[in-house]
Amino acid sequence: MSTGTLFDKVWNLHTVGILPSGQTQLFIGLHLIHEVTSPQAFAMLRERGLKVMYPQRTVATVDHIVPTDNQARPFADTLAEEMMQNLEKNCADYGIRFYNIGSGSQGIVHVIAPEQGLTQPGMTIACGDSHTSTHGAFGAISFGIGTSQVRDVLASQTLALGKLKVRRVEVNGTLQPGVYAKDVVLHLIRKLGVKGGVGYAYEYAGTTFEQMTMEERMTVCNMAIEGGARCGYINPDSVTYAYLQGRDFAPLGREWDEAVAWWDSLRSDADATYDDVVSFDAAEIDPTVTWGITPDQGIGVSEAVPAPESFGEGDRAIAQEAYAYMDLAPGTAIKGTPIDVCFIGSCTNGRLSDLQEAAKIAQGRHVANGIKAFVVPGSERVKQQAEAEGLDKIFEAAGFEWREAGCSMCLAMNPDKLQGRQISASSSNRNFKGRQGSASGRTLLMSPAMVAAAAIAGKVTDVREFLPI
Repeated sequence: MSTGTLFDKVWNLHTVGILPSGQTQLFIGLHLIHEVTSPQAFAMLRERGLKVMYPQRTVATVDHIVPTDNQARPFADTLAEEMMQNLEKNCADYGIRFYNIGSGSQGIVHVIAPEQGLTQPGMTIACGDSHTSTHGAFGAISFGIGTSQVRDVLASQTLALGKLKVRRVEVNGTLQPGVYAKDVVLHLIRKLGVKGGVGYAYEYAGTTFEQMTMEERMTVCNMAIEGGARCGYINPDSVTYAYLQGRDFAPLGREWDEAVAWWDSLRSDADATYDDVVSFDAAEIDPTVTWGITPDQGIGVSEAVPAPESFGEGDRAIAQEAYAYMDLAPGTAIKGTPIDVCFIGSCTNGRLSDLQEAAKIAQGRHVANGIKAFVVPGSERVKQQAEAEGLDKIFEAAGFEWREAGCSMCLAMNPDKLQGRQISASSSNRNFKGRQGSASGRTLLMSPAMVAAAAIAGKVTDVREFLPI
């Protein structure tokens, strides 16, 4: 087993005890909740006459079901309105901090916690959402959990978990122009597989990650779960501290200095041992697009859909299923694939820098005829910042719709859905069958800049053709 890693240190610091099952009872420092996975958990508390043990350690927002066009209450969707009312009541009844629509701080749960400084190095963080791995970008150990576990954290502030192995995933070198953090993580998932990380925490390391901004690091850690890893993290450094300093919940004065010293001590030791180490060269990564129905079915934008014989025996059946569902034959170039809808947003790529990169591509150009393209900021703060920079005007002039904050078409638990066999160029994180709201809809995952380029061209294209020479 690993020793001396940040994962080991944080795990050990938060261990309450070892249960008879052999699992660790782990204290959770920050619990994030939203409207979809919390109602049943609160109902279970009430059935048992239990209270929320540490309400000050739980923070709520709404994101999954909120409309991004018309947010007037009551919502047109009666189930969505019921979920909203449940969360509002539960937070009021149990004294939980709640960032509702119009508060100025509402948004996707994995966007609002970092931007407010709630997410900090050395924390254990849990949320009833699989992409909680996002927070590992700060050197936190963060897990997505199910509804019964949401109940457990509310009632006890602990989780019963088996300790993970740790794989060090190194990427070294400088990325080519037009290659972004999204391309890096899609490339890693392609190489390691959607099941490659099962039983592991991924420690992302190497000069490529060291050069990334915090928002880029969040994109990478966000999709650790798509590679099968329960969590992914990056050791905290000066980039982390510069991002956190001055945010709403960051320490101040002497406490800040003490916090930074402690955070530094949590970094993986130089002689730490890992259960596995893999290495990649940043120069080999191209703008990447998924062609299939799992996140590891991705290729460089200049490549063709791979042939069945290029897969191992265990992966050929899912490849055949993907060919049929996506209507893409082996040997077909992914570049030039026509698209119908372009979506920029999600907890993976709905932050300010994502919108800035997409706006660079959109500026002075226009969405192709017949293409529905829209931009959904990850939070109300991101929306405010983007509008202060005039990004909304750039997008609107280019023919994109500019929306309110929410999860939107990432999972389509709201009015933003594909129709029929539409194919989407999406900056989100999953390309499963039916993921974006239509049982037959198709999703191509790519970076926000690549989505903007696809919207303008009306088809999958290489964003590097849109960059200044």
